[in-house]
Amino acid sequence: MATVNDNYDKLAAGYLFPQIAKRAKAFSQNNPGVKLLKLGIGNSTEPLAPAVIAGLKLGVDKLAKVETYTGYGDEQGDTRLRKAIAAEYAKLGATVADNEVFVSDGAKPDVGNVQSIFSPDCIVAVQDPAYPVYVDTNVIAGRGGNYDDKRGRYDRFVYMPCTEENGFFPEVPKQKVDLVYICSPNNPTGAVATKEQLAKFVDYAKKNKAVIIFDSAYSQFIKDPELPRSIYEIPGARECAIEINSFSKSAGFTGVRLGWTVVPMECVCEDAPAGKLNALWNRRQCTFFNGASNIVQEGGLAALTQRGQKECKETIDYYMENARIIREGFSSIGLKVFGGVNAPYLWVKTPKGAKSWEFFDILLSQAHVVTTPGAGFGPHGEGFIRVSAFGHRQDIIEAVESVKKNLKI
Repeated sequence: MATVNDNYDKLAAGYLFPQIAKRAKAFSQNNPGVKLLKLGIGNSTEPLAPAVIAGLKLGVDKLAKVETYTGYGDEQGDTRLRKAIAAEYAKLGATVADNEVFVSDGAKPDVGNVQSIFSPDCIVAVQDPAYPVYVDTNVIAGRGGNYDDKRGRYDRFVYMPCTEENGFFPEVPKQKVDLVYICSPNNPTGAVATKEQLAKFVDYAKKNKAVIIFDSAYSQFIKDPELPRSIYEIPGARECAIEINSFSKSAGFTGVRLGWTVVPMECVCEDAPAGKLNALWNRRQCTFFNGASNIVQEGGLAALTQRGQKECKETIDYYMENARIIREGFSSIGLKVFGGVNAPYLWVKTPKGAKSWEFFDILLSQAHVVTTPGAGFGPHGEGFIRVSAFGHRQDIIEAVESVKKNLKI
């Protein structure tokens, strides 16, 4: 008899972003002719860099000639691209070998899939608030236990509070856990971990034979040279951390799809000696994945050239100027704003103790601006909204001006 995976039924409500879209659609239907100004989902909006376009075209042209046509590629990724990614880590002073780099179709799938190489009995610790994929994929895998509606959390997860008081970066867990999810620069809060903060987690993981799943998808937005862009800048991290990154935001590949995961040979856990986790992830990819698009990988190679990086940085700077406009505009009317300095997200405290969804509806109805309720990222996201700097400049300016003019605090 076929039965379903009932862990899906344990997922709290619906996925956050479709809920936002549903409310925005309902508002538009009830208010025809009103223009919605979107500062919600972190989706890139600006054209791909000319160097990247040239790389993608090269990939297409190669498929048009018998001499350069390629079918299936290596499941681990094009060797040239793996070496180019490893070289980027070397620039940071971090050691990563090309056979530790696994190219994929994006960071989000990898974040969801990597937990499959670990036991269903693993105890998971997540930053709170956190990007929903960390929690939801582990719930589906059976690690979450039951959802407590009153507390807004799962009873088997260990939640690491990220609050205004601790600068939105948590302390290490007080108890022993097995998998620790860290995102820096953080989505949704925009906070960036320091080397000292990451070193505490590396020490904790090594002591407890735990593994850190480090999401660095927004690392290229870090301007401060003192802040780490990779956990492998921290001594000892190769023994306990898997890092996941992406071309989505750094090069605008949100719809193009390309990312990578680094599994160092030294990375171990309680029953996996050096090399085992790397081999398991390789086995997983070879079983479930036929490799990223060969066309897209040519675009990724182009993005990592000197010209490509210069052009991609110009787009990143464009988004960060958007962040400045939002931060200064919201602050000017008395809203308390965090983030948006080394990350493209701003974390805004709701006024007068309003709930997240309540303030979402106020901004929607009064200013016609769509944001993301912080409560959708976890219990400690309540009382905040996330604002995204991804958008066309004129739309960003229009949204900020509408908030300044129409929001009644």
